[in-house]
Amino acid sequence: MEIAWFKRDLRVHDHAPLAAACASGRPVLPLYIVEPELWQQPDASGRQFTFLVESLTDLDRSLAARGGRLVVRMGDAVQILHDLHAAHGITGIHAHQETGNLWSFARDEAVRRWARGADVPMHEAQQHGVWRALNNRNGWAARWEAMMREPRLPAPQAIPMADVASEALPEAAALGLAPDLCPGRQRGGRRAGLALLRSFLSERGRPYRAAMSAPDSGADHCSRLSPHLALGALSMREVLHAAAAARLRWKDAGDTRFTGSIDSFISRLHWHCHFIQKLEDAPWLEQHCLHPAYAALPAHDAARLAAWAEGRTGWPFVDACMRSLNATGWLNFRMRAMVMAVASYHLRLDWRHSGAALARLFTDYEPGIHWPQVQMQSGTTGTNIPRIYNPVKQGHDQDPDGDFIRRWLPELAHLPTPLVHEPWLAQDDRVMRPAYPAPLVDHEQAAREAKAAITAIRRDPAHGGPARAIVAKHGSRRAGLPDTTRRRKTAAVNNQGQLDL
Repeated sequence: MEIAWFKRDLRVHDHAPLAAACASGRPVLPLYIVEPELWQQPDASGRQFTFLVESLTDLDRSLAARGGRLVVRMGDAVQILHDLHAAHGITGIHAHQETGNLWSFARDEAVRRWARGADVPMHEAQQHGVWRALNNRNGWAARWEAMMREPRLPAPQAIPMADVASEALPEAAALGLAPDLCPGRQRGGRRAGLALLRSFLSERGRPYRAAMSAPDSGADHCSRLSPHLALGALSMREVLHAAAAARLRWKDAGDTRFTGSIDSFISRLHWHCHFIQKLEDAPWLEQHCLHPAYAALPAHDAARLAAWAEGRTGWPFVDACMRSLNATGWLNFRMRAMVMAVASYHLRLDWRHSGAALARLFTDYEPGIHWPQVQMQSGTTGTNIPRIYNPVKQGHDQDPDGDFIRRWLPELAHLPTPLVHEPWLAQDDRVMRPAYPAPLVDHEQAAREAKAAITAIRRDPAHGGPARAIVAKHGSRRAGLPDTTRRRKTAAVNNQGQLDL
């Protein structure tokens, strides 16, 4: 039999491995392996697993409509493939290339070694605009455009199903995952993703360009496709094709606001693959600084990390963002950048710990975007301009009336607007001082110290050589994707890499 091994590509449309397995003329086993060790990694959470189960259930419906079904097995991937080969005989394994965390990188290497030893052909197809064994970015953009212009593969009309039993999907607790209440979490599955794509391109996306920066408006007017792209319920190519078609429709209708917003959205689809390519080229990014000069990381501070992750820093806008993220599993990109920068610059937290804490909170966790962005917002790349956000100013800019803060920090709801951003100023008898923690540190002094520390590292003559090598290997070559190694106007810098989709 031929195995179509599903990992983070949970769809039947535009799915090269499934199409190749069905074209073989042999029985096909659509296989998903629940790997307990993967769910014990520090970036995994119960909300992600629940979203996965919903997506797998939807995938099973799509397979059943074509005469197939999803076969689930739980355990070590190599052992499961070995047992299936011994019992049934595997004539080929078809899968998409995956750029996941460092654990999945090692697992894929182990599966390839087993396949070579067992003389089982292993066919890995490219899923995104991400290339293996890339030495530099020369020509990357043209290759991305060419791949994305290719026609989408149709779903197989019929799946010649292999006669192999399936196990039931386990409960999250069976994988050692703690209870993870996330009442505002998005639902998984291709149907939910398609509904979001349609509503974004037909109505919700019109104010996208202006609305994406603030957490409340971003929640409504960003596409919200990121978790469905992260698990592959939708392919990047079909999303891009749908966006391009919608742009033509709105252009013909004379709606320049909508066409401008779709242009911004399409640029972020490029950025999606640009950042995943970084992790593909440097799989160790979740553990080691991209530039070695920043390797001296601060000591782990568990109490300060918990206060930040739970929304108890004493900075209302930061805390509102973190409490919103805890409750919904989603946050717009600019606020993701801010909370990560606050963790690294103001609170001096080890980015590996704060990055893992954020990963667990994101329903849409995409390692290839997450870890390069964690390092970018922590100032450890050695090439990007450090963005040290002022957590109070960001609140005034993105939540001027304080509505977002009051929604997520009800203990501050009684404060007038000027004080809701700085409750420590509520000191007279006319305004009741809230039961809210004082700021963990003086944010202005912390920002000055962080800037001074980075400046000292960058002034070292030894800093330049590795920085130039990083730009050569990882830097964008595409017009329209700004070179963040040089200072630009504030608007261009702030818009760079908005990956909230």
